Amino acid sequence: MYLEQKYLLLISSQLGQFKKKDNNLFNFRCPYCGDSQKSKSKARGYVFQKENSLIYKCHNCGVGTNVPKLIKHVNETLYNEFMTEAYRAEIPQDPARGIRIDEEELSPTVKNLLKSSSSKLRSLKKVSQLDHDHPVKKFVEDRKIPSDKHYLLYFAPHFYKFVNTIIDNKFPSLTGDHPRLVIPFFNENNELIAIQGRAFGNENPKYITIKIDENQEKIYGTDRVDWDRTVCVVEGPIDSLFIDNCLATAQSDLRVYKDNVVLIPDNEPRNLEIVKQIEKYINENFQVVIWPSDIKQKDINEMILSGKTERNIKDIIAQNTFSGLLARTKLIEWKKVWRTV
Repeated sequence: MYLEQKYLLLISSQLGQFKKKDNNLFNFRCPYCGDSQKSKSKARGYVFQKENSLIYKCHNCGVGTNVPKLIKHVNETLYNEFMTEAYRAEIPQDPARGIRIDEEELSPTVKNLLKSSSSKLRSLKKVSQLDHDHPVKKFVEDRKIPSDKHYLLYFAPHFYKFVNTIIDNKFPSLTGDHPRLVIPFFNENNELIAIQGRAFGNENPKYITIKIDENQEKIYGTDRVDWDRTVCVVEGPIDSLFIDNCLATAQSDLRVYKDNVVLIPDNEPRNLEIVKQIEKYINENFQVVIWPSDIKQKDINEMILSGKTERNIKDIIAQNTFSGLLARTKLIEWKKVWRTV
């Protein structure tokens, strides 16, 4: 039941009017029927304890189900993570609770998750597993990274030592070893292809990115994007966690040669490297975001920290995506505005 409650809390940001009423009693707007269309304050969906499991019931539409199926309905990525963790924890099989850990019954996605992280990342704790007073947990929460993305991030107490378990003798000397936030890069087959270590203290460099497979492109998020929809591309993996269906290249060159991509460079017109990259994007007829003059923050995480919501940022991106001649005109305006600041 602990695992069900843990993942219920992870999807809580996606459940309107979510409240914990009591031990093992939660109330929120029903994600199946949408609850009352007249009153946004009404919340008639309840999760409650029944024997040794948690059950969901809506008193508006009447839907009743178990919590694993509720999690799957709200966020299939987290459902796959839930099933993976249930399997690893060897939770007894209980069909009434919707938990099946017979390996033959696991979905291909869950099997891939098990395969991808079974050895290389198993020694690390996920940020979602850390106590709230843990330094890296506080770092992640202070940056307002959505709680339902914490399971994608890991903590390495000794980063050099951890890297050496993946690439033998990558760091011949462990002098100066220190803890880092670990961001793993997976390809579309859920194979680990790179890791990025992000300092959360005063260590330099701030980012250490290491390719595990030199034959694969170092792109973050390809294991989770839907190529049938518009795919956003940013530089920083952390920035990508705030935008739906988003990749990160972990470098200033954002070019991903797929259909229906929108390139979102950092908002740094004084950075000649970024300006040159944008000119390349326009020359190659990519759709590119040219930030409006009233946006002063340099990247998406800074925009979130300034008080903007994901919805605000999506709207700004949609209204400021250009290509071709219009993109050239907007780029000139962008540079002129900043030269006068």
